[in-house]
Amino acid sequence: MSGSPDDYVVRVHDDPRDISAEAWNGLLATQAQPTPFMRHQYLDALQASGSAIDSSGWQAQFLSIERDGQLIAACPLYVKSHSYGEYVFDWAWADAYQRHGLRYYPKLLIAVPFTPVPGTRLLAADDGARAALLAGISQLARQAKMSSAHLLFPCPDDLAQAETQGWLLRRGVQFHWHNRPEQPYGSLEDFLTTLQREKRKKILQERRYVREAGVTFEVFEGAQISPEQWDFFYHCYTLTYAAHRSTPYLTREFFRLMAETMAANWLMFIARREGRSVAASLVCIDRERGHAYGRYWGCIEEVRCLHFEACYYQPLQWVIENGFDSFEGGAQGERKMSRGLMPVRTYSAHQLSHPGFAEAIDDYLKQEGQAIEQYVNELNERSPFRPDTSLTA
Repeated sequence: MSGSPDDYVVRVHDDPRDISAEAWNGLLATQAQPTPFMRHQYLDALQASGSAIDSSGWQAQFLSIERDGQLIAACPLYVKSHSYGEYVFDWAWADAYQRHGLRYYPKLLIAVPFTPVPGTRLLAADDGARAALLAGISQLARQAKMSSAHLLFPCPDDLAQAETQGWLLRRGVQFHWHNRPEQPYGSLEDFLTTLQREKRKKILQERRYVREAGVTFEVFEGAQISPEQWDFFYHCYTLTYAAHRSTPYLTREFFRLMAETMAANWLMFIARREGRSVAASLVCIDRERGHAYGRYWGCIEEVRCLHFEACYYQPLQWVIENGFDSFEGGAQGERKMSRGLMPVRTYSAHQLSHPGFAEAIDDYLKQEGQAIEQYVNELNERSPFRPDTSLTA
């Protein structure tokens, strides 16, 4: 990287709109693993809609670095007063701090709120700019006397730079579906033939339950999704949270902004029964990269196996028919594996300011990492695919 760090102009922003959307998205487009969730419009909507704001424990402190008036690095950065909506669980660390009379919150978080999707987190023109970005985050944490800084679901380039700067690495597991690279599946039925007999039989049975209940599906993409359909989806989405006695992270205004600024990235499946809508699921799509991401669902009427149909089988059918390379099923959920979503390693990186806790957590993460590796290996040994078609992580 040409130039000296003295040439950098580093800024902290409490509003994403202070950073040029064109410059941000332009930088994102050059990264190794961009996702729609890192687009300026997505991050801006989280704040503008009241979904990720100070009062909900997400204080924006986006970091940008410019040189000669050009944006060369940036990242979404939040001061967190809790650990909700992160999907990398550090509650035990916070409890340990508290038991020792120390303050764990607030902490710094480099992440996309409520979005456990692996991808680029540190937008950077090159490795030098990426290093400068991480160094700036560490400096912010020290100046504010934060307990820690956390980088969640980063891409390999981000992770490598964090490791170089001494951050602690943590492993996790998700379950993703991948198309065959050399001979893509021609249909969902084509894919199902690669599964072991008992797995295939179970899926066909689950689909039959839904069909015999009189449920049919319609799929709508982008601008085809009407405001009324967004309203219905949001009602279903809130019911899912209500069933778990919790509050939705995202507001209706967030989805209105998505329909306005990122319509092309959304796919909605609506289930109908006896002439009325009974369920909806929402999938984020990236046609350019051929990736799809399962996001949210809900129903107003209970139907056996409807969740599996709405969240897995309908999206997989669409993904295959449209020639996509992958479908990510979201966080956790070993049950996804029996439906052909295989284990994939995910990562996070952590910097603890207290030397004693940093050492203890480092030891813990090494043990946890070994357990995760063993778990992934055991999962792959239980592959749902026939031996002659097995796809492993």
